[in-house]
Amino acid sequence: MQQLDNKTIGEILLKETYISKKDLENAQKALEKSRGSLVDYLLAEDIISKDLLGQAIAEYYNVMYVDLKQEKIDIEIAKMIPELVAISKRVIPYARTEDGIKVGMLNPNDFEVLNMLEKVLGDNILVFYVNDEDIEDILSIYGPSFKEAFDELYEKFLDPNILMEEKDEISVKLVDIFLEYGYKNRASDIHMEPYSDGVVVRFRIDGVLHDVLKIPNSNGEGLFGFIMSRIKILAKMATDEHKAAQDGKLRYKVGKEVFDVRVSIVPVVHGENIVMRLLSAKGRQFSLSDIGVAEADLDKINLAIKNPHGMILVTGPTGSGKTTTLYSILKILNKRNVNIATIEDPVEYDMEGVSQIQVNKKTDLTFAKGLRALVRQDPDIIMVGEIRDEETASIAVNSALTGHLVLSTLHTNDAATTLPRLLDMGIEPFLVVSTVNVVVAQRLVRKICAKCRVSHNMNTEEKALIQGNLNIKEICNKKGYTDLDKIRLYQGSGCKICGNTGYEGRVGIFEVLDMNEDIKNLILKRASTDEIVNVARKGGMKLMVEDGMEKVFNGITTIQEVLRVTI
Repeated sequence: MQQLDNKTIGEILLKETYISKKDLENAQKALEKSRGSLVDYLLAEDIISKDLLGQAIAEYYNVMYVDLKQEKIDIEIAKMIPELVAISKRVIPYARTEDGIKVGMLNPNDFEVLNMLEKVLGDNILVFYVNDEDIEDILSIYGPSFKEAFDELYEKFLDPNILMEEKDEISVKLVDIFLEYGYKNRASDIHMEPYSDGVVVRFRIDGVLHDVLKIPNSNGEGLFGFIMSRIKILAKMATDEHKAAQDGKLRYKVGKEVFDVRVSIVPVVHGENIVMRLLSAKGRQFSLSDIGVAEADLDKINLAIKNPHGMILVTGPTGSGKTTTLYSILKILNKRNVNIATIEDPVEYDMEGVSQIQVNKKTDLTFAKGLRALVRQDPDIIMVGEIRDEETASIAVNSALTGHLVLSTLHTNDAATTLPRLLDMGIEPFLVVSTVNVVVAQRLVRKICAKCRVSHNMNTEEKALIQGNLNIKEICNKKGYTDLDKIRLYQGSGCKICGNTGYEGRVGIFEVLDMNEDIKNLILKRASTDEIVNVARKGGMKLMVEDGMEKVFNGITTIQEVLRVTI
C-alpha cells in the first residue's frame, strides 16, 4: 500500500497546526524504539481525532476526506474491481452518482490505479481520501461466507481416506476461521454448544446471539473433538481433562490487529461447552465521549477524575460495558508521573504502564487479598475489577480515605441504589460520604446502522411504548413532543453491512450521580433510594432512560432498544 511515512504525516499536521510541535516531538520519542505508526499513536493518545487527521491528509492530496463508516456502501459497485487490486492498492469504489463513481483511496495520487479504475469501472472517477482502517473493514465483503468456508473444510474432513495429520490441519484452519470471522463481524463472544443432535456455533454481535452454523453429529462429533483440542492447546489448557471447568487465554492476529481471546470450557450433558471472548485492543482506545457519555455527564466524571483521592464507581449488570468505561478513565489517568495498579478477574486488556494483577483462586489470591497487597505497592490509582463482598468494600473505602483514587464496579440497577448498597455492605455513612466522588450507572444499546438508517413517522407500536412508560412520556412532554404523530424517529432498514439487522455497533446510555451536599446529607440520614433519586434529579441528574431517549431522538438508537435494557 502507498501510505505516507511518519515524517511526511508529521510535517503535514505541524504545517497546518493540527498538532503542536511538542506533541509531535513526544510522539517521535515514543516511536523511536517501537518504530510504529505515527497515525496509530496520535489516535490512541487522543492527540487528534480520526476526522481531523483524515481532513489534514486529504488537504495534502487536494481531495476531500470521507468517513466510510458513515457512508452507504454499494456492495455491487465495490466488487467491480478485483479483490487483489482492492487489497494491494487500498482502494474501494463505494457509490455511483450522476457525476461518476465515488472511490475511496489511501493514496489519491496513484495515477496508475486511477487510470485502471476508469477502464474497469467505465465511468468518471470521483476520488476521496479514506483511512486504512475503514478500507480494511470494507474489504471483508470479498471473503467467502462463514458457512461456505466451513463447508469446504468439513467435506474434506469427511473424506474416508483422510490422514490424521490432515484432520489436525483442518481443525487448525477451522479455529482460524472462527476467530477471523468473529473479529471481522464485530463479535464479542463465540459460543460452541453441544446438544444431542449436533454442535451449535453462535456469535454474539452487538449484545445479541446469532446462530451461524450447526455441526451435525454424523461424524461431526469427531470434528468438534479436533476443534476442542486445538482450542485447548492454544489456550494452554489440559487436553485430556473433560470433566472439569477450565479457563485460558490466547492471542490472535487478524491483519494488523492483535487481540486477546479469553477461553472458558465447562462440561455439559452432551460434551464440553466453549465460549471464547474476543478482547480487541480497539476496545481500550475508546474515549468517554466515544462510548456515549453526554457532555454534561462528562464534566461530572472529569471533575471526579481530577480528585487525587476518593472513589469512582461504575455500576450495571454483566455485559453493560463497565470494564470499557473503567479503561477509558484509566487511559486519561495513565501518565508517567503516577503509579497505577489493578486487580481484575480476569485481566481483560493489557495496558502499558499499568501493573495488572489477575485474581487466582488456586493460590487464594482474591480481590480482598490482592487489594491489600496493592496498597503496600505505593500506588496513586487503584482499579478493583469488582467489589463483591464486605471485606473488599471495606479495604477499597479505606484506600480511598488514605489518599488513593480507587476505581471499581458494583452490580446494582442504577446509580442511586449504589449508595444504600454500600451501607448494606457494612460501610458507615460518614465513610461513604467522605470517599465516593461519583457513581456511573450504564447499559449498552445497539446503534442504528449508519449505512441503512431511514427516518419514519412514529408507528403504533412506538406510540404504545411511550404511552405505557411514565418516564418516557414525561421526557416527551418536557421536549414539547405532545403530538406523537409529528415525531420523526429512525431505524435501520437492513443491509449487508449490518447483516440485515438494522443495527451496527453499540453505545452506552448513562446515569451519572455526583456527590453534592444534598446527596451527602441524605446518605448520613440513611435515606431511601427513592429519596436519593428525587433529590439527584432536582440537581440535574438524567436517568438512563432519559439519556437513552435523547439518543433515540438524535437517531442513534431506537425506543425498543432503550426499553430492552432499562425495564
